[in-house]
Amino acid sequence: MLKRMLVTMTTLLASLVMLSSAQAHNHGMKKTDIVDVAVANGSFTTLVAAVKAAGLVETLKGDGPFTVFAPTDEAFAKLPEGTVEMLLKPENKDKLVAILTYHVVPGKVMAADVIKLGKATTVQGQDVMIKVYGGKVMVDNANVVATDVKASNGVIHVIDTVIMPK
Repeated sequence: MLKRMLVTMTTLLASLVMLSSAQAHNHGMKKTDIVDVAVANGSFTTLVAAVKAAGLVETLKGDGPFTVFAPTDEAFAKLPEGTVEMLLKPENKDKLVAILTYHVVPGKVMAADVIKLGKATTVQGQDVMIKVYGGKVMVDNANVVATDVKASNGVIHVIDTVIMPK
């Protein structure tokens, strides 16, 4: 009986030590926001460069929550030659901001909810159209290729095409 109680107390003590250690570790961890997730992923270098050029880094590091339909580097590569370079020029900042904010929806909208919407109003002000074709989700003319990439201030859904405001 005493041995069993000693084992129970030791197990309880060890559990408490591990729990407090995990809490201390998590408390010291930096929150990984949408920009941090995009940078760490490695598939969004063009998007990150565009966000920086547009002056939207601090906004997307803010509290949010945001839902970002994030085009990959391959999506940007599908644009006509010279388009990205032209958009990154300071004199085209307003156009770049309009395009990028067209990829952002206020709130944290997970994939299961996105497919029920039909459309969503972007931060830019216009609606993106959301459709499901043959089991594939499309936002305007872009295929959603990965969903529910979580960040501390929202969620990212990866798309294969840069979508443009009307």
